[in-house]
Formats: sequence, C-alpha cells, structure tokens
Amino acid sequence: MRIPARSLEWNREKAAKLDTRGQHLLAEYYGCPTALLDDEAAIEELLNRAAVAAGATVVASVFHRFSPQGVSGVVVIEESHLSVHTWPEGGYAAVDFYTCGDCSPGKAHEVLAQTLSPERSELLVVERGLGPGRSIGIAEHRHTPQLAQASNEG
Repeated sequence: MRIPARSLEWNREKAAKLDTRGQHLLAEYYGCPTALLDDEAAIEELLNRAAVAAGATVVASVFHRFSPQGVSGVVVIEESHLSVHTWPEGGYAAVDFYTCGDCSPGKAHEVLAQTLSPERSELLVVERGLGPGRSIGIAEHRHTPQLAQASNEG
C-alpha cells in the first residue's frame, strides 16, 4: 500500500510536536531472598504495586514462572512498561521501567528495594526521547551506599 506524500508530511509535522521524552530506569538487586524471587504471584503483585507508586496507570500484567526456578514478567502501563527477570539461585533480580509523562520511576525503585531488601543494588536512569539531534543521556547512576545515604537525607 502506498501512502500519499501529503499524509507523510502531516505525520512528520505532528510527530515534531509530540513530547517523546521519557525515563528508563534500570535496576539490579543482589542478595535478595530466594523464596521471594521464585514466587510468581508475589513478584507480580510487587511490580504492580511499584507501578502504581510511580503514578503509572496499569493496563495489564503477564508473568511466568520457570522450571526449576525464576520468574519473568511485564506490567504494561499506559506510559510504557515495567519488567522483571529473577534468578533465585543467585539472589538476583533485574528490573527495567520505561515511562513517559509524569511518572516517577524512582518511587517504583523505592517500593522494589524495600520489598526485595537486597544486600546491594545498582540503579541507572537514562533520559530518552530527547528529540532530533540529541542522544540519550545518563541522568543518574548510583550504588547501594549512596541509596542508603539519600534515603537518610530525605
């Protein structure tokens, strides 16, 4: 199917006015309780709670427990997604949360860290969709000791 050139031009103009800016939070949690990381229902409830805490609107969630262990899942939100992959045998969980709009991925991280109670964590926040001519940028990169200090200051 051929799209008329006029339609393409209108779409470019409309796209130039769209706010595509978003934050992509990448989090790694080490030393988490094995039983929790292997509990599909608990991990699904946790990610849904984290999404709501961030101010996101949950659309759906899909989770799967692997055999012999581990859980992967995604919470689809109107603003994008929140996903998790767990390795109970290593006490490790990897989470990513991409969001546009007025959501606060840091609040999702607070809920996740409080419940997962990791011995150590690492957090990376990437600014995305900054517009033509600009590349993605690292907005924040912190390790556990700084997280504990930041929460004591707040």
